[in-house]
Amino acid sequence: MYNTDMPSRAELPSTAKLIRSTIISAIVALVLLVTVVMPAEYAMDPTGVGRLLGLTEMGEIKQQLADEAAADEAAQLTAVPTTTEAFSPEPVAPAQQAATFPEPQIEATASTPAPAAAAAPEWKDEAQFVLTPGEGTEFKLTMEDGAVASFHWVSDGGAVNFDTHGDGSGQSISYEKGRGVAEDEGELTAAFTGNHGWFFRNRNTEDVTLILRTRGNYGELKRAM
Repeated sequence: MYNTDMPSRAELPSTAKLIRSTIISAIVALVLLVTVVMPAEYAMDPTGVGRLLGLTEMGEIKQQLADEAAADEAAQLTAVPTTTEAFSPEPVAPAQQAATFPEPQIEATASTPAPAAAAAPEWKDEAQFVLTPGEGTEFKLTMEDGAVASFHWVSDGGAVNFDTHGDGSGQSISYEKGRGVAEDEGELTAAFTGNHGWFFRNRNTEDVTLILRTRGNYGELKRAM
């Protein structure tokens, strides 16, 4: 049966063309790896293109989820031993006859009232939100390098996992992480100009309500979508 003609030697690609095509394909694959795959999957963005495309933030969330899952698995595998301490009651000494002494005379003196405590400054922003079981959300402050912001957040309905971090100017940093925390407060100092704030996740079986309050030297408080 006749299907098709065999290609001639002139129609076949040369060895040089094959090598050139292979090199171009490898370069394209490397560029995609550095600009797309690494930021989106591993939150590694050496070129800064992933941050511009919004892929680095997605990779950071994936890494946070992976870290939380690994921590939860490790906590389940770790047995926490319980110990009971035996103790013996101390022997009670026989009551001794109390000596009678004359009561000292106390002279009345005018007391100086203690100065009233200075009222704490009001919060600049306050955000209240509900997280369903397994849900996470992120709030960021726009801050300049070296700026300081005070914060206080509390959860009602159960403790949460959190990650205080920052990104911007081609950089990223993790300030603090916590698991099963119901409340936290303190100061956040920006390590560089960019967005600095918190990622919260509810690992409970019920909804939790969080209240986040902030004040200090920053531009705005915004919720990442």
